[in-house]
Amino acid sequence: MKWYLVVISAFLAVDLLIFALIYNRLIRRRNKVREGWSGIEVQLKRRHDLIPSLVNVVKGYASHEREVLEEVTAERSAAVKASGAEAAKVAEEKLAGGMGRLLALIEGYPELKSDKNYRDLITELVKTEDELQYARRYYNGATRELNNAVESFPSNVVASFFKFQKGVFFEVSSEAERMAPRFS
Repeated sequence: MKWYLVVISAFLAVDLLIFALIYNRLIRRRNKVREGWSGIEVQLKRRHDLIPSLVNVVKGYASHEREVLEEVTAERSAAVKASGAEAAKVAEEKLAGGMGRLLALIEGYPELKSDKNYRDLITELVKTEDELQYARRYYNGATRELNNAVESFPSNVVASFFKFQKGVFFEVSSEAERMAPRFS
C-alpha cells in the first residue's frame, strides 16, 4: 500500500511543478507586456513634449492659422491624459490626424522649413516616431505571447484559475498613422 502513496505523491509533485512553471511563465509574459507598455508611454511622452515646441515655432510663421494650432494642442492634452492601450490608441489617432493637418499647413510656409529650430524639432520628432514604432512592435509581440499562453492548453487552465487577462494590442487603425511621417 505504501508504493501507492509514493506514486500519488510523485504524481502530485510533478503536477505542482508543472503548475508552478506555467504560472511563472505567465507572470514573465505579463511583465513583458507591462514593460512594453512602459516603453510606449516613454515615447508618447517624448512626442507629447515635442509638440508644444513645434506648435510655437509654427505660430511664429502662421499665427492666423490658429484653429489648427489650437486643435493640435487640445488633441495633445487629451493624448497625455489617456491611460491604457485602448484609450491611448483612440487619443493618438486623433493626435495623428491633427499632426497631419499641422504638417500640411507647414507645407505652405517654405521659410518655416528653413528655420533651424523647426528642422531640429522635426529631426527629434522623426527619431521619436521611429522609437515609438519599435516600442509598439515590442509591446505587441509581448502581448501576442501572453495571449497565446492565456488561450493555449494547458496554460489556459492556470491562466483562468489566476484570472490572467489577454492583453490589448496597440494597433494603428488610421491610414494616416500607418504611413511613415513625412517631414520635409
